[in-house]
Amino acid sequence: MKKFLPLVGVLALFKFLIHWLGNQNYGFHRDELLHLSVSEHLDWGYFEFPPFIAFIGKLSHILFDYSLVGTRLFPTIAGILILYLTCSMAKEMGAKLNGILIAGVSVLAFLPFYRNHTLFQPVAFDQLFWTAGFFFLIKFIRTNQHKYLLFMGAVAGLGLMNKYTMLIWGFGIAMGLLFYNKAELYKSKWLYLSGLISLFIFLPNILWQIKHNIPFLLHMEVLNAKQLEEIGAFDFVLAQLELPATFILSLIGLWAAFVDSSLKKFKPVAISLLVIFFTMWILKSKAYYFFAAYPPMFALGAVNIEKLLANKKAYWNYVAAASILLPFTPFIPQLTPVLPIESYVEYMDKEVADGRIELTGDYADMFGWEEQVALVDSLYQVNCTDGKTTCVIWAENYGEAGAIKILGDKYGLPDPISMHGSFWLWGYQNKDADLWISIGNETESVESVFEENVLVKRVYHKYSIDEENGIPVYLSRTPKVDIDQWWMDYRNHVFD
Repeated sequence: MKKFLPLVGVLALFKFLIHWLGNQNYGFHRDELLHLSVSEHLDWGYFEFPPFIAFIGKLSHILFDYSLVGTRLFPTIAGILILYLTCSMAKEMGAKLNGILIAGVSVLAFLPFYRNHTLFQPVAFDQLFWTAGFFFLIKFIRTNQHKYLLFMGAVAGLGLMNKYTMLIWGFGIAMGLLFYNKAELYKSKWLYLSGLISLFIFLPNILWQIKHNIPFLLHMEVLNAKQLEEIGAFDFVLAQLELPATFILSLIGLWAAFVDSSLKKFKPVAISLLVIFFTMWILKSKAYYFFAAYPPMFALGAVNIEKLLANKKAYWNYVAAASILLPFTPFIPQLTPVLPIESYVEYMDKEVADGRIELTGDYADMFGWEEQVALVDSLYQVNCTDGKTTCVIWAENYGEAGAIKILGDKYGLPDPISMHGSFWLWGYQNKDADLWISIGNETESVESVFEENVLVKRVYHKYSIDEENGIPVYLSRTPKVDIDQWWMDYRNHVFD
């Protein structure tokens, strides 16, 4: 791979520069605020996800404090490693310079990766662990060195500590290996040692789930009811067709693994990918869950395209690479915020309606938090800094709570409380507080808990997402419910 590093380095630099521009713009996404918040409560698990993202969040805080560009550097690094591993997989399967070029360009052309490798979410690391796992599987198939099975097991264990979809990856790999040397590997200790390594790494989260009554099941129940049940029978498949160039390349790669004599040895990889695809389709998974499976398909497709163009003039490889990448570059600003917001609004020809501009969900979720925190801080300074009045800041959802926790750090605000998701785990602090500053909780909610409630203001922002536009901020006093019981009764509603 050394002789191809200059080429891979240029492609990686291109990706890094795009993300470097995008990572500095707008503000923290609500999910990023959650992931940084859980990093302040390190544990072996959380209601919404396993603990890996929290450990990376803690590392980010140590290195960069609560810096937007510093936090987003980690998913960007994951994306660059995915590009490198995709090129490495192509090389392992026989690609030369042109094949590696096409493999790398395919990663750059896959638009969802720009979003995934900008936001500080488990998705980027999920894609990295899937890609690394396939890389070690390909290394094992090519060399028959059992150490790569052990490396694959370690990657699977780390992947499970990041996102539970790694279980589907493992199922796909297990099915694919049935077609490697007539399933001889299942008679070997090495495959089982690999599985034990995964289990050992994942065990702390299993024990955490058991200790907390397996909240994963509650999360899946709510996710299924609110989102997955609404997914149509063919939505999962149709979403894959929205990026035709990279999808066609992937199909070429899968086909080649079955018919090309030089790639047939990698048929277990292709079978694993197909099993994963159909498993996710049957389970009505979100389309983006499968995006982690594209890098090995890009690598397979790149090897085959290079072989098909072997007897053509060299420039046809560049035509192939350009035809994959160039049609999609104008859409990059929609996936990562490389443009200042005013330029983006003009670029997308957005119209103003009632003083508001409707952005995509991701971008809209990056606005309004600073204004919320500034208002809460002003109320806190006026009412709660006299040394006599005790206060609790009660946020309705994890976005608002995360904003108070992370953005409120520079104001010196105390930690907020919230019943939403993992915030519920961290309790309600002082139930006898003199004053509760409520943000995001509507009138019905505050009046069901407190005798005295004063609406201070509603927070508006022309770019914020609808559910965060016009949210109320109350000053509430004198609880009329048992706070202990009120909090405990909400245990099964934390995802409502």
